[in-house]
Amino acid sequence: MKKITTILVSMLLYGSIYSQSWSPLPNVVYSGRYDDIFFINEQIGWAANGSGATVYKTTDSGLTWNEQFSAPESYFRNIEFLDENIGFLGTLEDRFYKTTDGGENWELVSISPYPAAICGLDAVGSSTVYGCGAYFSPACIIKSVDSGETWEYIDMSAHATGLVEILFIDEQVGYVSGNNSSGGVILKTTDGGSSWTEIYNSQVAGDYVWKLQLLENNTHIYGSIQSNIMGQLVKSTDEGQTWEVKPFVDNWVQAVGFISPLHGWMGGHNSGFYETTDGGDTWDSLGIGSYLNRIFIIHPGLAYASGKSLYRFGHGFLATSAPEIPKDDIPVVIAPNPLSDQLNITIDFQHTDNLVAELYDNSGKFIKCLVIDKVESAQLRNYSFDFPYEPGSYSVNIHTNNGRRSFAIVKQ
Repeated sequence: MKKITTILVSMLLYGSIYSQSWSPLPNVVYSGRYDDIFFINEQIGWAANGSGATVYKTTDSGLTWNEQFSAPESYFRNIEFLDENIGFLGTLEDRFYKTTDGGENWELVSISPYPAAICGLDAVGSSTVYGCGAYFSPACIIKSVDSGETWEYIDMSAHATGLVEILFIDEQVGYVSGNNSSGGVILKTTDGGSSWTEIYNSQVAGDYVWKLQLLENNTHIYGSIQSNIMGQLVKSTDEGQTWEVKPFVDNWVQAVGFISPLHGWMGGHNSGFYETTDGGDTWDSLGIGSYLNRIFIIHPGLAYASGKSLYRFGHGFLATSAPEIPKDDIPVVIAPNPLSDQLNITIDFQHTDNLVAELYDNSGKFIKCLVIDKVESAQLRNYSFDFPYEPGSYSVNIHTNNGRRSFAIVKQ
C-alpha cells in the first residue's frame, strides 16, 4: 500500500504543491524514534514508535494521536493495514501482531517457521499481505492471501542476506530490497513470490537498499541506498531494466519519497528532509526533521513522514513547531584504541536489540562481518575479536535497532 495514488493535478494545484513544505505535527508524544507511519485514507492513520514500542492512531489527519497498544521489551518497525479494521505490526523480535478492530486490540500471529523480524510490510488487493525481514538476517518473506488468517514462509537466503522493504503493484508483481554479500539489492517477482530475479545490485558490500517507492503508473522505481561509503538515490524509469544512481548527503539515508519524477525528498540517520526538484541531481536541506525512516505519500498534495517526530506535507495545521530531540545512541566503548592484536567492544544495550558489527578499511571497503547477535534484554555485553590485519586505520560499523554508526580504530 506504500505507493502513490495517481491523480490528475491542474496547473493551479500543482503550483500550490511547490509552495508547501514539511512541518512536524502537533500533539506528538516524544519517545524514541517513529519507525513507520501509515494512512488508510486522508483522515485515518497509525504510527509505530520503535524503541517506545507503542502504536498511535489518528482520525483527524494527524492533528491528534491516541495510544492504542504497547509491548515493552519490543521494537516496533512497521505497520500496515488492509482496511480500516485489519492491520499488521512488525517488530524486530520474533513477534508479529494482527488487529481486526482498527488497532484497539492486537494478537500474536501464528507462523511456522517464525520470522526473526518483520522489517517491511505491504498489503495489496482485498486480502493479500506480504512481509519481509530481517535487516540482520536471515532473509525471509511471509505471505498471506486470506487477510492474515494463514501464512506462507519463503526462505530468501539464496537471494539476500537481509531484507528491509517490500512493495507490490498487485498480488503477483512486486519488489523486495535489502542486501547480500555483493551489495544493496532489489529483487522482483512476477508470480507472487514463488521466484525472484535480482534487478539491481549496488556492488558495494555493506550497502542496503533501505526503502522503495513506485511512481508514474509503477514504471518509475526509487530506492534509498544506505552505505558505509556514500548514501545514494537509485532510480529506474523503465520498471528496473536500467538504473541511475545519484549521490546523497547522508551515508545512512533511509527515507525516500517523490511526488513527481523531478520533485521528492530523502533523509536518514543523520539528516532531516532534503529536497530535490531535478530528480536527485541536487539536494537542498529544508532544516526540518531528523532521523527519518519513512515518507508516506497519499497524493502529490498530501504526505506524511516518520522520524524523531511525525511530519506532514500539505495545507492545514502546519505552523506548530516541535523540538528536535537528539537520537538515542547506545553507549559503545572500544578499548584499547589504538589496539594491537585484539579488538574489544563493549556495548551497553538499553533494551531488546539486534547487533550487526562489521569491519571496514580506511577507504570504506568492507572487510568482514564480525558478529550478528540477538540481545534478549537490556544488558552490558563484551565482544572480543582477533585482529590479524596490517597496521593502519580502520572503522567498525555498529548497526543496531536504534541506528548505524561507525567508530574509527587504529592498529599499531
